[in-house]
Amino acid sequence: MGSRIWVCSLVISIQVLIIASQTNNQDYVALQSLQDIWQNTPPNWVGPDPCGAGWDGIRCNNSRVTSITLASLNLTGQLSGDIQELAELQILDLSYNKGLTGSLPPSIGNLKKLARLILVGCGFSGLIPDTIGSLQQLISLSLNSNNFIGGIPPSIGSLINLYWLDIADNKLSGTIPVSDGNKPGLDMLGHTKHFHFGQNRLSGEIPPRLFNSNMTLIHVLFESNNLIGNIPSTIGLVQTLEVLRLDRNALSGTVPQNLNSNSLLKELYLSNNKLTGALPNLTGLNSLNYMDLSNNSFTASAVPSWVLTLQSLTTLVMERVQLEGQVPVGLFSLPLLQTVILKNNQLNSTLDIGPSYSNKLQLVDLQSNYITDYARRVGYNKELILVGNPICQETGQSQTENYCVIPLQSNYSSYSTPLNNCLPTTCGSNQLSSSNCKCAYPYTGTLTFRAPSFFDLRNLSIYTSLQSSMMGFFQSHQLPVDSVSLSNPTKNSDDYVILDVEIFPSGLNRFNRGGISGVGFVLSSQTFKPPSVFGPFVFHGDGYGNFAGTHKSTSTGVIIGAAVGGSVLVILVLLAGVYAFRQKRRAERADKQNNPFASWNPDKSSGGVPQLKGARFFSFEELKRCTNNFSETNDLGSGGYGKVYRGTLPSGQLVAIKRAQHGSMQGGLEFKTEIELLSRVHHKNVVSLVGFCFEQDEQMLVYEYIPNGTLKESLSGKSGIRLDWMRRLRITLGAARGIQYLHDHANPPIIHRDIKTNNILLDERLTAKVADFGLSKPMDDSEKGHVTTQVKGTMGYMDPEYYMTQQLTEKSDVYSFGVVMLEMITARSPIEKGKYIVREVKQAMDRTKELYNLHGILDPAIGLNSTAPKCLEKYVDLALRCLEETGFLRPAMSEVVKEIENIMELAGLNPNAESASTSASYDEGGKGFDHPYSNESLFDYSGIYPPSKLEPK
Repeated sequence: MGSRIWVCSLVISIQVLIIASQTNNQDYVALQSLQDIWQNTPPNWVGPDPCGAGWDGIRCNNSRVTSITLASLNLTGQLSGDIQELAELQILDLSYNKGLTGSLPPSIGNLKKLARLILVGCGFSGLIPDTIGSLQQLISLSLNSNNFIGGIPPSIGSLINLYWLDIADNKLSGTIPVSDGNKPGLDMLGHTKHFHFGQNRLSGEIPPRLFNSNMTLIHVLFESNNLIGNIPSTIGLVQTLEVLRLDRNALSGTVPQNLNSNSLLKELYLSNNKLTGALPNLTGLNSLNYMDLSNNSFTASAVPSWVLTLQSLTTLVMERVQLEGQVPVGLFSLPLLQTVILKNNQLNSTLDIGPSYSNKLQLVDLQSNYITDYARRVGYNKELILVGNPICQETGQSQTENYCVIPLQSNYSSYSTPLNNCLPTTCGSNQLSSSNCKCAYPYTGTLTFRAPSFFDLRNLSIYTSLQSSMMGFFQSHQLPVDSVSLSNPTKNSDDYVILDVEIFPSGLNRFNRGGISGVGFVLSSQTFKPPSVFGPFVFHGDGYGNFAGTHKSTSTGVIIGAAVGGSVLVILVLLAGVYAFRQKRRAERADKQNNPFASWNPDKSSGGVPQLKGARFFSFEELKRCTNNFSETNDLGSGGYGKVYRGTLPSGQLVAIKRAQHGSMQGGLEFKTEIELLSRVHHKNVVSLVGFCFEQDEQMLVYEYIPNGTLKESLSGKSGIRLDWMRRLRITLGAARGIQYLHDHANPPIIHRDIKTNNILLDERLTAKVADFGLSKPMDDSEKGHVTTQVKGTMGYMDPEYYMTQQLTEKSDVYSFGVVMLEMITARSPIEKGKYIVREVKQAMDRTKELYNLHGILDPAIGLNSTAPKCLEKYVDLALRCLEETGFLRPAMSEVVKEIENIMELAGLNPNAESASTSASYDEGGKGFDHPYSNESLFDYSGIYPPSKLEPK
């Protein structure tokens, strides 16, 4: 033992002597700690001198590490608490590495010189540590598009130099913190320009104290949360405001009249709230481009005259706001007007677009009003939609007039910015042809614009201007980019515009890590600014796997080799002995791991060793480590069985660990039977069992982690994910396929016995996965038809025939699934305020009327389109067949799956297509919505981007 200590001490002493001559020893140890727990680190991360050898992504000043930029490297692992040792670190950018998971260590607050913390599009989770408030030099904090939970730390209010605050697209909850006595709050951020908080679960009122006249905010983005109460009038005090998004919350009351004092306001989104009273008077907002007040409960009124004064207006959206009377002809004369959407109001009389309408006008959508006539004007041949008005109900009108037909939507998903005067090239080996017709491996990703000033995607010239702007920026900052291609413009349900991006390398046909580092950093740090029409954006880069070779410095290697060579010869023999001893111990441990049931004790009524397919044994200590000692931060919730914790395995895989309370534990034999059953279940629509723990009087099941929670949470709005009709169809089909697999293909067949929206989970692609088999019942050959068993399940979903007879069959799951189908279209709990949803639907139904007269029950968030009514009626028919009182009248799950596939095809969907491509595409959304070392000669931050130049404009 003494010789081993001597050997280790000698090796460490040699390393310290060598490192001291170049990289600071403290910094080297910290980087080594990161390298030990990360996978896919750059291949030139070798040797003891990161600064002298120029490790990719590492920048130094006088032997101290000042910058770590490692975007889109496919890194996996966690962020070590040893990061705190990098005392001179100014920039930390780990964006677009979805494999980086776990919580942020509280020790990150010790990086007192950190100016930029950029973790966009990773997989970090847990609470945002309160120690963030200690980073007094921080100017940019970008934690968006992760899985953070809990509240916004009030300590962020202490960051007096903060310019950029983006925590959007997480799972943050609680209220928005403001200062109170000695406690800091976000109202103290007088220099901050950006509050990007959208796509979270924030609740409570927007505090009036949040805004004051000393603030310099230009973007306030609070969309898609659970905020309630009034819009505070104090927002009118922020004279610098340009973009205000409060849409998709539950805000109520009147719109403050002093909103028109925000004279610089360009984009205003107040839609999908519960606002009441008169429409606000926005006279004086001469910069306003985009206004959406839709889906509120304003007092009925004519189109307000102040709208005609908004000379900069490009887009007017006021759907379902109780507008009445005639549409003023002067509206269409606004010089920059492109889009007018006034659907579902009470507008009437004659529509007159007038002789002097804007030459930019592309779309006038007045569906479902009471317009009786149209004064045709020579010259206007753009899109006009009057479907659902009396004018289109006259005999023959719907067949002869284009405005009485819903136009086919143009498909822009095939659009790509044009080639640069060259002939396209056929490429192989997974390469793509660039705008300059050169074959290469591009760096790909998506640009999501959160508040564009345009609605219509058909103005293709704006994408060309964006392409030109990006190329000009890359060239002026000496980044190794040959060309940029933009394609597939789409607009999601949250009014985000999404563009696919391909960035091609110059010189070689692939980027090295320095090039990716440069491109990734300027996009993640918002250094690049797009044309103003696009507004605030977020970039989500894909992992890059085609790096050019990294060449190490020969001279450095020779020096290091010479320095350590003599020492290696001295200790070689001793190391060989130590190595042999350690290999023997490893072999012993490997034997134990290869026999994970060595600790299984059949003498404790647990039966023989379990026969598992795919699941593995975890020791209690392993699960204790991967949950940080079952900390509250990793607590996902609890039920009758016990608690569920989030954990991260050493491989980086996220898991959900279901830990039984001692009072609810099964006997050993029952537990063994359950894990044997679950280990045989393998289907894309069923949650997978990763393993189990059965030692130290513990029973734990380890499942794959499903990031987007339960279907119940999404239907209720708690998850922040918006489910339109098409997404609900895909989720319904996925859940049905999972249940069919249990009934028809599992061995033995399984009756779930507790099908409900709380037991259907949604993964990062919104794929449905059936979960929680605590009440499941396997059916052997002797039990075909039914099994008599004690009644178990959840009230509201339970099969009444099973409840009365205690005879359980597969059709009991079918009944429960029928309740889920109704919950999908109503977003109501099965039993709510004493009312049973099945009875409510049956009583309201009238098959002679449109949508079976269910308008008052349907969830408005479905967003029914022109093809939905017929599809929805078939959907309701299928749900009611599943809900027949007697089981033999209900369809089998295989038939249910086929019917849902037919309904999807009728709706124009491919039932075999994947769900959302990423979490970023929910809205995308989702999430995502959802989602980038440096060769010093190519990208030197210290030379090209001194701190003063890094501040976003």
